[in-house]
Amino acid sequence: METWEGSAGVCLNENNELLMVLQGKEDEKKTWSVPTGGKEDGETFASCCLREVWEETGYRAETIEELMVKQGKIEEIPIQVKVHYYAVKIIGGAPTIQDPDQLIHEIAWKSRKELETLDLSFPEDREFFLRTLSS
Repeated sequence: METWEGSAGVCLNENNELLMVLQGKEDEKKTWSVPTGGKEDGETFASCCLREVWEETGYRAETIEELMVKQGKIEEIPIQVKVHYYAVKIIGGAPTIQDPDQLIHEIAWKSRKELETLDLSFPEDREFFLRTLSS
């Protein structure tokens, strides 16, 4: 079974809101996620995270710490998935969609209340995000 590996950036602002992107192919339903993408050859998981935050949001960031590693299988494809989630801090840039895959449609900071009902790309992440907003 093939394995896909990537990283995700979890960024909170001073209002305890989570940086998220609305994503999806042109012809499919759009859903919300934190900036996430596949690791390229020669990248570390941390550098992949920072590149994805930059590409999907226009923000420059630095990693603070690794929060978790999510592993699972997508049986329909079939593929194994391994995603490293990092806490990141914005250090520059401005909200700008510059995703080379053209899958990002909006950049927004989402509150805990909004997060409770958003259509997420990965619904299994909701509890993790809500715990992160509580800390």
